[in-house]
Parts: sequence; structure tokens; C-alpha cells
Amino acid sequence: MSNPRFRRVLLKLSGEALMGDRQFGIDSAMLDFVAGEIASVRQLDVELSVVVGGGNIYRGLAAAERGVDRVTGDYMGMLATVINSMALQDCLEQNNIDTRVMTAFNMEAIAEPYIRRRAVRHLEKSRVIILAAGTGNPYFTTDTAAALRAMEIEAEVLLKATKVDGVYDSDPVTNPDAKRFDTISYGDVLNKGLKVMDSTATALCMDNNIPIIVFDLHVKGNIRRVIEGERIGSIVQAGEQV
Repeated sequence: MSNPRFRRVLLKLSGEALMGDRQFGIDSAMLDFVAGEIASVRQLDVELSVVVGGGNIYRGLAAAERGVDRVTGDYMGMLATVINSMALQDCLEQNNIDTRVMTAFNMEAIAEPYIRRRAVRHLEKSRVIILAAGTGNPYFTTDTAAALRAMEIEAEVLLKATKVDGVYDSDPVTNPDAKRFDTISYGDVLNKGLKVMDSTATALCMDNNIPIIVFDLHVKGNIRRVIEGERIGSIVQAGEQV
């Protein structure tokens, strides 16, 4: 067994990551892939927590643009994250991974309420915890929820698994000349308006010195490689601004 660089990790997955090639909802093949990647990480005896977005089902901000009350839309988006979390839990348990879903507001029939001490205890007992329903408050994204929970459980790193292989100075999908950063400071991310995480999440990580590693989820083994310390993707951390 290898010696991982990080022992307590928070993994942030977007809801869109679970769509695969679909336009909406959850792709079972992609869900199986993500569960397999997490199962591989558990072989390292790493304490792992996961925050999943809900954009594959519902986006509160997008709904607000169509006339839905913003607060109502955000709560609907939080419920979408619970659906994704339950789906991931089921898939992980089929891979013999002991898992708990914890929600930011009470849904006792299907999940535990998030209590910091209980969450840490689950981690210490080698359970994967999936933290659903964001922060439990409207106007906050699941990126911010991931940063907040990372601080609360004293995670060593926040892993942002996404569809690109790092942080770029512009959108690499539309700009073939976009430059990828191996390392970049929190300040540069904020000042340049780079789309790593929302500004609140980035500022929280900066204030509490939690590094953010952005990498491509779709490459098999990447989550494990990052945790083992291999340089993959981009790292956002304290440092001189460029």
C-alpha cells in the first residue's frame, strides 16, 4: 500500500459530472465510474468526504433567471444535491464502501443531519461521508459548501474534480491558446476572475490556507494519483501573485 500525501480529503464533484453524455439526470455508467474511483481511494486508508452539486437536475440561479423566486430555486437545487448524494451512496455501498449521507437540513427519513463532530467520527471510523444540501442556506453554492465543510472537518486539501485538466487563463474549450497554470495563488484566481470555484469559496480557502487542486475527473485513477501526491492538474494555494 502506498503512502498518501493527504490523509483527510474533501472531494467536490459537480452535478454535471454525473451526467456523462446525457443532457440531464444521472448516467449510470458515469456513476459507476465515480464510485469505482472512490473505492480505489479507500484502499489507501484515507478519510474521504464528498460534496456533490445538483446542476444535472436543477440550478437555482438558472431558475431565478426564468422567473422562479431565487430562495425557492436555491432550496430546490439543494434537494437536487440530496438526490445525487443518495444515488452515489447506493453505488458506493454496492462497492462495499461504508457510507453516510449527511444533510444541511433535517431529512431524517433518508439521511443524517450534518453535525460536525458526528461527521468527523464517521471519518475516523473509515466511512465515506457525502455532504448534501449545500450549506442549507440560499445564495450559497455547493462550491462554498465544500470550502466550509473542508474547514469544519479540518481537511488537508479540497479536490475539485471537473471536466478540464486544471486552471486556465481563459476557457480552453473556446480558446485553443489558453494557458494552463501548474500553480496559482488564491489572489490571482480572485483578481483575474478565473472560474475555479466561486469567489466566496476561494476566499474561504485562502483565509484558512486550504489548498485547492483542480484536475480532470474523467481520467481513470486521477483522484488516487492526486491523493498520493502526483502532480496532476493545477494547485491553488498561498503564494506570490503574478
